[in-house]
Amino acid sequence: MTKEELIQWIGERYSVEPEYPWDDEACIFRHSGNRKWFAIAMQVPYARLGLERPGLADVVNLKCGPLFMASYRAQPGVLRCYHMNKEHWVTVLLDGTAEDGLIRELTELSYDLTNSRPRAGKRKE
Repeated sequence: MTKEELIQWIGERYSVEPEYPWDDEACIFRHSGNRKWFAIAMQVPYARLGLERPGLADVVNLKCGPLFMASYRAQPGVLRCYHMNKEHWVTVLLDGTAEDGLIRELTELSYDLTNSRPRAGKRKE
C-alpha cells in the first residue's frame, strides 16, 4: 500500500481527510469528535529507521499498545516507532514491505485505541 492509497482508504473508511500541519509531505489523521490523532504519514530517511537503504521511506505511525507490540513488530515492514512513543506506537513502511491487510488492521486498531470511550459511572439516560 502506498501513502496515496492509505489516504484514500482512510477517507473512504472513516470520512477523515488528511491535515498538513507542517509541510506538504507529513499529514495527520484525527478523529472528528475528540481530535486525537490515530495516524501520521510522513517521509523518513531509511537510515533513521535503522535500515541500510538509500533514500526516503513513506511510513505511517499507528497506535498499537504494548500488549500487541511484539506480535506486530514481528511482521515484515512493522518497525519500532520513529519519533513517537515507542511503547504505544509502531512505524509501518508504505513501500510494499508490509501487507495491505496488515496496514488496514493496524490502522483500525489505532483508530479504535484513540477513540473516546464513555467514562465509568456515566450512563445515557
